[in-house]
Amino acid sequence: MRVGGLLVRHEVRLLASLVLWVARRTHGTGGGRAFGYAGGQGAMMAGFGFVCLVETVAMSVLLRDWPAVHAAVLFLDVYTIVFVVALHASSVVRPHVLDEDRGALRIRRYVHVDLCVPLERIASVRRELRMTHERVDGELSVEVGSQTTVTIELTEPVTHASFLGRQRDVRVVRFHADDADGLVRAVGGALGRARV
Repeated sequence: MRVGGLLVRHEVRLLASLVLWVARRTHGTGGGRAFGYAGGQGAMMAGFGFVCLVETVAMSVLLRDWPAVHAAVLFLDVYTIVFVVALHASSVVRPHVLDEDRGALRIRRYVHVDLCVPLERIASVRRELRMTHERVDGELSVEVGSQTTVTIELTEPVTHASFLGRQRDVRVVRFHADDADGLVRAVGGALGRARV
């Protein structure tokens, strides 16, 4: 029952992201500085959406003689296209956010990852391009297009909750940002101002 509730909540958040995307608004940026990460996956998501569209048309032609099956498959195919578009929309409207007033860096990906890292716990931040990521205890890789471009190391761990609610402490976080250099400079500047 709990997993079903999480899945429904996930779908609602995706559809809400689609509404925000159409309205050209963002979620949770407030007075902070937003850093996008959707550029690294835009072409891939467009390609995936196109493949889903071709499959929808093909299945409609193949199942035209079975109306009940055709209607069910058409519904699933159209929902898959909406899901793909909403997934991309969620990455556009939920950027990473550096909020100096709150003293936090919010690292996000779609509606799946939302990790708030207090600036006071960041020991170092650097631009580091990685294309492969092995699961290591105490590390979190928030990949986009199988790559990360920023690495932060923490003085003490923060707790990350997975999509299904499993928690683990992480001391190193790797994530992708379209403007990795700008994000590293902004976080470095915020750290400098916070420590003065």
